[in-house]
Amino acid sequence: MTYQPAPDRYDSMPYRRTGRSGLKLPALSLGLWHNFGFTKPLDVQQAIVRRAFDLGVTHFDLANNYGPPYGSAETTFGRIFTADLKPYRDEIVVSSKAGYDMWAGPYGEWGSRKYMLSSLDQSLGRLKLDYVDIFYSHRPDPETPIEETMGALATAVQQGKVLYVGVSNYSPEQTLAAQAALASHGVPLLIHQPRYSMLDRRPEESGLLDTVEAAGVGAIVYSPLEQGMLTDRYLDGSIPPDSRAAVGHFLTADRVGDDYLSMARGLNDLAASRGQSLAQLALTWVLRAPAVTSAIIGASSVQQLEQNIAALDGAPLTADELARIDELTGRASA
Repeated sequence: MTYQPAPDRYDSMPYRRTGRSGLKLPALSLGLWHNFGFTKPLDVQQAIVRRAFDLGVTHFDLANNYGPPYGSAETTFGRIFTADLKPYRDEIVVSSKAGYDMWAGPYGEWGSRKYMLSSLDQSLGRLKLDYVDIFYSHRPDPETPIEETMGALATAVQQGKVLYVGVSNYSPEQTLAAQAALASHGVPLLIHQPRYSMLDRRPEESGLLDTVEAAGVGAIVYSPLEQGMLTDRYLDGSIPPDSRAAVGHFLTADRVGDDYLSMARGLNDLAASRGQSLAQLALTWVLRAPAVTSAIIGASSVQQLEQNIAALDGAPLTADELARIDELTGRASA
């Protein structure tokens, strides 16, 4: 059956302006880092993407090596896009990145002009797209001049293969240097993608959020649920066999100890008092920051997607609630 998106898909999702640009993004974007490789059923993946678009999620975030295996998330999205979303291309923002390990040899990672532009061409082929809306340098390269990496991004814009460019995992100083290098080509820096959550506050502590806000650059945060640690996944103290802690790639089981459980249960109690789940509280928390344009959520099911998007119905956090979150997470109240 031909997919027909919900006619009311734009009625409830808030859209936020990205820095000082003309581009707005949904408050919650769908990330395809996990759950969209060849190891997952295509029909489930397709159902998640369809439901996301029906709920007003217009931004789909990818990278060249998302999977597993590398490249498979882009291939999966390309299949779903071709089958369902192609008629709505102008309603959709698709982003990809290059910077981490992708293929063998000296030209398969980091930030050289050769790698960045070759990776973009490969991504476009997998995605079945003529262009991506946002293309990121996924991490700074300590051995390549930032002018070379940003020059490659500018070339991609000039070639018509990219509409906007961004950086991810850059420090405040590197972000400003990237912005200056791009400006020399007449290309603005649209957005920064840092990791940010109640448990990982480096964007605050380093001054990154203040830097991007002052520079007119948007911020879209990843891992706002801290790889599942800010969900109800581990609240009973057990490690589900299909959980990320059990897999042990990015989150290891030893992090689910007594200190974590005490903190997570306290946060869960606070969330419940607000009529939210712990995950919904965590999303409300990151979206409270003025510099944050959007938060990236993953989903392994339509139900999980819907539960996360329901965070947008939550009331703003009060000063007392923010202080309690700081207390529980081991940070003094501001």
